[in-house]
Amino acid sequence: MKISLNWLKDYIDLSGLSVDEISSKLTMSGLEVEDVYNEYEKYKDFVVGKVTHTEKHPNADKLSLCKVSTGNNEYQVVCGAPNVAEGQKVIFAPVGTLIPKGNFKITKAKIRGVESVGMLCAEDELELGNDHSGILVLDGNLKEGTKITDALNLNDVVFEVAITPNRPDALSHIGVARDLTAIFNKKLLIPEVKLNTIDEDINSAASIEVNDKLNCPRYTAIVVKDVTIKESPDWLKTRLTKIGLRPINNVVDITNYVMHEVGQPLHAFDLDTLAGKKIVVKHYDQETKFTTLDSKERKLEAGSLYICDGEKPVGIAGVMGGENSEITNKTKNILIESAYFNPSSIRKTAKDTGISTDASYRFERGSNPNITRWACERAAELIGSLGEGKILKGVIDVYPDKILPKQIEIRYSRVEKVLGYKISNEKIKTILKNLEFKIVSEDENSLTVEVPTFRPDVEREIDIIEEAARINGYDNIPEVSKITVTLSKKFDASEFADKTRMTSSALGLFEMINNPLQNDKTASLIGSKVPMLNPQSLDMAYLRTSLIPGALNTIAKNINVGEKNVYLFEIGNVFNKKIDGDIKSFNDFTETTKFLIIISGKESLKSWQNVEKDIDIFSLKSIVNSYLYDVGLGDEFADIYNIEENTIFDLYYNKKLKTEVIGEGGRVNKQTLKQFDIDQDVYCFEFNIDLLKMIEKKPKKYQEPLKYPKVLRDFAFVFDKSILYDNIVNFIKQEGSGLLKSVELFDIFESESLGKDTRSLAFSLEYYSEERTLKEDEVEKAFSSLIDKITKKFNAKLRG
Repeated sequence: MKISLNWLKDYIDLSGLSVDEISSKLTMSGLEVEDVYNEYEKYKDFVVGKVTHTEKHPNADKLSLCKVSTGNNEYQVVCGAPNVAEGQKVIFAPVGTLIPKGNFKITKAKIRGVESVGMLCAEDELELGNDHSGILVLDGNLKEGTKITDALNLNDVVFEVAITPNRPDALSHIGVARDLTAIFNKKLLIPEVKLNTIDEDINSAASIEVNDKLNCPRYTAIVVKDVTIKESPDWLKTRLTKIGLRPINNVVDITNYVMHEVGQPLHAFDLDTLAGKKIVVKHYDQETKFTTLDSKERKLEAGSLYICDGEKPVGIAGVMGGENSEITNKTKNILIESAYFNPSSIRKTAKDTGISTDASYRFERGSNPNITRWACERAAELIGSLGEGKILKGVIDVYPDKILPKQIEIRYSRVEKVLGYKISNEKIKTILKNLEFKIVSEDENSLTVEVPTFRPDVEREIDIIEEAARINGYDNIPEVSKITVTLSKKFDASEFADKTRMTSSALGLFEMINNPLQNDKTASLIGSKVPMLNPQSLDMAYLRTSLIPGALNTIAKNINVGEKNVYLFEIGNVFNKKIDGDIKSFNDFTETTKFLIIISGKESLKSWQNVEKDIDIFSLKSIVNSYLYDVGLGDEFADIYNIEENTIFDLYYNKKLKTEVIGEGGRVNKQTLKQFDIDQDVYCFEFNIDLLKMIEKKPKKYQEPLKYPKVLRDFAFVFDKSILYDNIVNFIKQEGSGLLKSVELFDIFESESLGKDTRSLAFSLEYYSEERTLKEDEVEKAFSSLIDKITKKFNAKLRG
């Protein structure tokens, strides 16, 4: 939406404020200024010149040699315009002037051997129109030397403001001025309307009937007789053209002017074309056809709201008037419509018809139901003045169910809590008063305000808080050097199991509870079995040494009944002998709480948007790592890969904290699965909860986003298979300089072409600094040095 600075000054004193300051403050308050068109800056160097003499150019038939006076000085100008003549007042661009079209600067030049020190301008060269047939000839009464900005009223600044859908109140100059009054703590100047009416009552000339009060809660009308339809005065045409509107005639221009002044769309009907001299607001129950002002026949769906006369439709409510009642040069008597329509009704009609007008744009967002009369009277006053019309006494105002302002309580403590900083109570009150929120009551802790009906977006306390924040200025929010969120360092032992259950459920795992008593074969799979003194049966003769065997039995049962995709977890105690020989006391065996994650089947099923994927070791690692991060232990452990001491996994890894194994798992080997009649891969990981809950958590801290760019480097080396991955990664991290922040393995490759008992490992490295942008040569130096160190340390070969 375009907003004229000169127009704004009718409603607020902006003296002493720069264009940049106004633009910046509007943007920071939520009314984003997308562009600023400064006419004065564009035309400040152009002046009125008088052509005192012309003659043919001595070396060119189509050029003229002119003398141009600016009052104090005279210049020689070569001109190619066919209409240049002695005595004309023209627009003269001296040397150094920037021409808008083409964006080039005037310089002293020789044209066909004759010096020229300026330019006489055509309309299109100044971007004042499209005419290039000749130079623009000005009013002969203008004084030479006068700046064009003054002579042609080219001294305005137009802001292109992006209005969000929730701010219909800002779709006008008064609306924008209102925000500026709050921002700069100024006074809002609303024009006073004075109607000079004749002694003829409006009810004798027209009547209004509203049949659809749901979609038209208010309809206001004024009648003006004996109007002279003519061209608008220059001041009115100038204001409309500045914001991109085309002047039509004084009546239509006034309705547009008032709409852009206060945000209330208006429509003027030719009263003499209205059958029965009446307006009926209603909808039709069937599809109807109607010819609008643009001479196009429209089809409207059943239920669309119409403005009708005594016989027929004369306008699509809130969208566009009809051709059958438009203002023409023959119009004498007019009826001014100013109404409030249900936004959803107008939105639906505009969408169905494909028509978007300035009126529908405002109505569908929610206009002010309590401004219709003022806007109607304002238009009538101007039409009476500029169109020599006679305003009939009285206003028809159909408003059966008044729309009353909402009242909202705002707590000062709540403002501070939500915003995170304090705005003084007096400042909050001043802001709200300047925004025309009426203070109904107040005490030291809160105040209750009445929300003006032009602010349908303000519904709750939080909306009021937002108003205080945006007007106070988002740029005034105090800077916080660092935000730190600190959690408890130690786990509460009684809550740890519950936390683990919640996290596991959130990760998509289902809890199982298995019997802690097992048979000899199952209990012998892992650990050192603990026999029962008096077992009830051979199947329950031993205490379990691990949660894994019981879980494998549960997996097998699920697969046997057709549930092949299984995601499970269990928390329980396990028991292991500490001695060789018979158990004689409780000191001869251990009791440990374990947490098991076990998964099998598909990670994703085949569908229109997914490919089928089996669960693998990385699926397991993802769940394990997610669990640790959620309980606050994500960065505490090292992953160790080693299968020498394990008997049930063919892919194995464990989590270590320094030298302590906190958990272990991997892919269960085929031999073990065969014992449970399982014919699909199973992955599991078992944590020692007694150890986990003793670990101190590191406080979680907010880390600011990196300000400087990362530099990425990749390399791949051929290593002997006997070299452990962890040793390689740890070496890279230790020797990679302080600029190296991350090392990730992204490819493993084995082939006879590489050599027997070798494999290729490819790593991605991230270099960056939190204090500055890195230089290419320092990264290259660190990277090259690292390559040399790896080559020597591991006798590795760099792959090309």
